Amino acid sequence: MKVILTQDVPRVGHKGDVVTVKPGFGRNFLIPAGKALPVTPGNMSQLKVNMRGDETRAMKDRRAAEELASRLNTVSCTVRVQADEADKLYGAVHERDIAAALEDQGFSVEPQAIALEEPIKLLGVYPVQIHLYGDVRAEIKVWVIRE
Repeated sequence: MKVILTQDVPRVGHKGDVVTVKPGFGRNFLIPAGKALPVTPGNMSQLKVNMRGDETRAMKDRRAAEELASRLNTVSCTVRVQADEADKLYGAVHERDIAAALEDQGFSVEPQAIALEEPIKLLGVYPVQIHLYGDVRAEIKVWVIRE
């Protein structure tokens, strides 16, 4: 049975793909759950219209992410923490702390978009990558200073 996927389905395909699945899987799970539509001429034409709209939306989102990345590349944020005499933090600086510091500067960034290999545990200056959209990334400097 051929179906058009209306959303990403793990191990089956991505949104907009036309895939062949077993009839029971298509009839009993994919179509009733709204994850797929049967392949018909009307659904195929609707797929083409939806794909054009998705491409336009994706281009707008990408442009907005590139604009935000260009602004973020010039930003450095400061996170104030408590530390001992050896510059070790009593806690750690996580993604949500950096997101809060950026929020104070007027940038709305989700903590999940901030890429820290591991939490920051020492005072200093750290380059941090932010994944904004697809392959659009920004790099900011995070200053971790004593409170």
